[in-house]
Amino acid sequence: MGQGRGWEGAVLRLLRAKDFEFTVTGAEDVTADYRRIAFTDGGMLATTGVHPTMWVRLWFDNAGKPHQRAYTLVDPDPEAGTFALEFALHEGCASDWARAAKAGDTVEATVQGTGFDRPDPSPSHVYAVGDPASLPAVNSLLGALGDAPATVWFEGSLDGLPFTGDPARHEVREVPRRDAGAALLERVRAELPGLLASGADPYVWIACDTATTRALGAFVRKELGLPKQRVQALGYWRAS
Repeated sequence: MGQGRGWEGAVLRLLRAKDFEFTVTGAEDVTADYRRIAFTDGGMLATTGVHPTMWVRLWFDNAGKPHQRAYTLVDPDPEAGTFALEFALHEGCASDWARAAKAGDTVEATVQGTGFDRPDPSPSHVYAVGDPASLPAVNSLLGALGDAPATVWFEGSLDGLPFTGDPARHEVREVPRRDAGAALLERVRAELPGLLASGADPYVWIACDTATTRALGAFVRKELGLPKQRVQALGYWRAS
């Protein structure tokens, strides 16, 4: 299907990944640096089903070489076969594609590796760490976990962005991005230990740049001793 995808595509084929073609139906600039694009799913949702924080890999051309990036589904509708994706715009081929996307454009996608294990027992409190790239997943997570209160450390500003959390239950602590994520790491390391001590069944969910995610995941599991089934850490992008 479409262009060759090198070793990444070969690995995904071995893992029995499923390929689909999405078609753009419309696009909206939420802010100058955040764009929502609507798609028809090419039969994906009927094949795969849908779950909270579900993501797909999109394939882009990067100077003649394939490049893949993962995005979380927004408002998936299996019956209609539609969904949206939200792009935090920066430099790079994925953002270039998103800026120019218009109705009728198509993009190839692969579904493999996505999943959601609902915490058991249900969380007494959710502690989430995210940024504009993982905002759709943050929204999906908080919606899926029902009435659980949450504390969210958000790297950057939510001003103008489509955060769907309930202000009565979800506290957001904005942290400016500085020193390649060091400010976020320092803030969470300082504040999370005391908060974890206040509840019987906490759940920690981390999705920011890969290096920061790795450091925070190790901190929560190794230094704070939270069982691995109460921690989910997934790097959403790599700082260049």
